[in-house]
Amino acid sequence: MSSILTNTSATTALRTLQAINANIVSTQLELATGRRVASSEDSSAIWSISKAMQTDVAGFDRLSNNIALGQSTISVARQAAETVTTLLSEMKVQVVTAQQDSVDRAKIQSEVSNLRDQIEAVVAMAQFNGLNLLNNTDSTAGTGTVSVLSSLDRSGATVTARDIDVRKRDLGTRAGSIAATGGTFTASAASVTLNATQTATLDASALAVAAGTGFALSVFGTDADGSAFAQASYRTTTGATPTQAEVAAASLSYVARDGDTMGDVVTAIGRKWTAFAQQNDLDPDVLTLGFASGRITATSGVTDGTDQIALTFSRVGADAGNTIGGGLDMLSGLDVSTKAGAVSALARMDGLIATAIGSAAAFGSDQTRLEIQGRFVKTLADTMRSGIGTMVDADLEEASARLQALQVQQQLAVQAMSIANNSPRVLLGLFR
Repeated sequence: MSSILTNTSATTALRTLQAINANIVSTQLELATGRRVASSEDSSAIWSISKAMQTDVAGFDRLSNNIALGQSTISVARQAAETVTTLLSEMKVQVVTAQQDSVDRAKIQSEVSNLRDQIEAVVAMAQFNGLNLLNNTDSTAGTGTVSVLSSLDRSGATVTARDIDVRKRDLGTRAGSIAATGGTFTASAASVTLNATQTATLDASALAVAAGTGFALSVFGTDADGSAFAQASYRTTTGATPTQAEVAAASLSYVARDGDTMGDVVTAIGRKWTAFAQQNDLDPDVLTLGFASGRITATSGVTDGTDQIALTFSRVGADAGNTIGGGLDMLSGLDVSTKAGAVSALARMDGLIATAIGSAAAFGSDQTRLEIQGRFVKTLADTMRSGIGTMVDADLEEASARLQALQVQQQLAVQAMSIANNSPRVLLGLFR
């Protein structure tokens, strides 16, 4: 039935044309913005996911900058530690030369002093943006470790920041000291005695370590008739249990820095023991000490029921006002101007070099770890950008082809609408 009041064909054609026009506008918007999902109106789910991921990518970009800053700081410390190692090696050459009686030890001492001053200068300059990883003499808790923000872990709506902790490794030359009075003093925090049992382990691993706490190892040998060893050579105190004053004067002592473990304390005392044993020409058959993991292993081939050697580990609390020394504190009293001083200096050099090498190696390991993390963060950010693009970016080739097809459909829809609008005119022929 034809009607001049309702043109169903024209209405259908109009709706088709409107739909095509809407698709054209949408496609043109994709081509103009390059995005298939430009706002939450386009797809609320995809838009919300992409926005969350974009904030993560922005965080990773900032994270990369932070890691790069940490790498630079560690790189400066590593290079300085390597330089200190080289200077100590040069110093060892001078110390070895000073062992000869035919040399001018005063001039050699001048060279040694110059090298020590250079080491101090290198350590003082080894800072990046005001942070020096070769200086750790502050007793404040937490100052011995630098945290580098390294990752942002997302779990649902929760984001957790994670750090890579880098320990400071002091290479200063300042001498440390333990207070002779005051504070909390434990004369025998741990002890063992070598007798008929010629092997024993002094276990100090459970002792609490805090910045500014002083520790000392005392040796007290007993051999009244000198049948096995000269007891005076194996005594660092007047009795098996030392006094605080004796601990303060002990050469086998160490004041803990922030971040130290008992393993660090024992290792530091072990290096001083090596120098002490060489300097005093101690017989390893009488006493040999091993230092590892917060424990001191003692062995002797001569002790028995009457000839004994007691080892005592003492502790002086930080409340006594102890002074934290540098990692190369054995340099502070180095003097090769005399024969005895030259011998003493040579005994110290290997321990000092080992300390510097250990610091350089540790910084190298930290730097490598940050480099790996930095590369991973950049790769992760690139991957997330690619994923976001897959979700929201428009396929320009497909959109361009679709636009051309829609433009053809638009033209056809216009023609169809024109035909539909002409249909009522046929009725006029009935009245002619």
